[in-house]
Amino acid sequence: MDCGATNVRAIAISEKGQMLGMHSVSNNTQPDPHHANGLIWDVEEIWAKLVTCTREVLKKVDASTIAGVTVTTFGVNGAPMDKSGKLLYPVISWQCGRTASVMDNIGKYIPLEKLYGINGLQPFSFNTINVLIWLKENRPEILEKMDHFVFIPSIFLHKLTGNFCTDTTMAGTSMLTDLRTRRFSTDIMQAIGVDKNKFAPFAEAGEMIGKITAHASTETGLTIGTPVMATGHDTQFAIFGSGADENVPVLSTGTWEILMVRSKNFSTEKNLLNAGITTELDPQPGIVNMGVQWIGSGLLEWVKKTLYAAEANNENIYDIMIGDAEKVAACSEGVRVNPSFLLDGNNTSKGSINGINLYTKREQIYRAALESLAAKVKINLELLENAGGFTSKSLIVVGGGSKNRLWNQLRADMLGISIKLVDQKETTVLGAALFAMAGAGMYKTADEARAVVNYNAQMIEPKNKMEVYNPIYDFIKNN
Repeated sequence: MDCGATNVRAIAISEKGQMLGMHSVSNNTQPDPHHANGLIWDVEEIWAKLVTCTREVLKKVDASTIAGVTVTTFGVNGAPMDKSGKLLYPVISWQCGRTASVMDNIGKYIPLEKLYGINGLQPFSFNTINVLIWLKENRPEILEKMDHFVFIPSIFLHKLTGNFCTDTTMAGTSMLTDLRTRRFSTDIMQAIGVDKNKFAPFAEAGEMIGKITAHASTETGLTIGTPVMATGHDTQFAIFGSGADENVPVLSTGTWEILMVRSKNFSTEKNLLNAGITTELDPQPGIVNMGVQWIGSGLLEWVKKTLYAAEANNENIYDIMIGDAEKVAACSEGVRVNPSFLLDGNNTSKGSINGINLYTKREQIYRAALESLAAKVKINLELLENAGGFTSKSLIVVGGGSKNRLWNQLRADMLGISIKLVDQKETTVLGAALFAMAGAGMYKTADEARAVVNYNAQMIEPKNKMEVYNPIYDFIKNN
């Protein structure tokens, strides 16, 4: 079962990593009935959708053949519950703005640099720490009644098994954990005045939480007694599901680009806080996931909308844009794009298009945008390599942006290493399923399960030397 912000899905994965059945319905936030302008995830609504999706998949797959069940979701979100499993307050959505002021003023509880030094997470306003502080400051009676704070995938695990757990990967997104212990930080919990015993016992990925209860079987159609395993945060399982081993970086490229690497080493120095590096807990103990994100094809969509409006409805629009840009020489004949087009808190941005003149063509601007984004990958990969103490020999690229042949070639040229494209569209659910398979006894380990998967990898090798793109690299790094 996979709950994303856009869609709720159930997917059946075979023991060889093949998708046997999938059903999806749209997901959406709801207004918070207890807080003006607040946004929540309606757990009962989402559960009903998960039930519907599961029953649809079981029309294609015999329930008796299901070896195990697991749940992945987006990160940070959860809710206070009593020991019976009743929600004491709705799940506040990460899209809700009520906790922004909490993060802005986190220093009154604990200095931001100290907080980052312990858990390695960027100060996103939606982090769980801010939800707990908001409840403490605005609804203290809720925390007093709370038996457990339960992250959203574990809420659904409870519905399936009747048992509580805290899955490690979700806890790692909360800004409450210590990277060095994979457990909640005593210093952080004491600073915000929350008892860490208010969380259920930790569960590692693939650990069996319980079995499908009679009630859950009646609702979902799954067989009573089917093992249910913990997994958790979708990003972590997407990295593993992409086939990435230790020190092999993965670029998930779409509207946003997210560059992550599985590493035994990490750093939480102030310069990495300022550089935007986030470090989360890998599904496997002893490994962390360092990552950084920036706007990706969101910038390219702006170029399309602004400069290719006449062809916007052409089904071959991307081929047209790529074909035009391939005719432009490296470094786009002096055109430079600073891709920092997002507005900051002061309603300004650093985005710019430089070096244009009366003869500049739109394909030069498009190519310059691709080159600048490729340079962003190189600059951010260097940050991760320095923090993790490794050297990359290849880069796995997944997501919608991996279909752009010119962009892939520019990445290979800029980085000077091979780009590996994998033929797996559902890396999150695949990664979670691999751990569930190990937990169900189908394989000894998730790595053994992954070794069976055919990724049909395609390799893109560098053609131009990195030195050709030094002017782009220097421009992006200095701006």
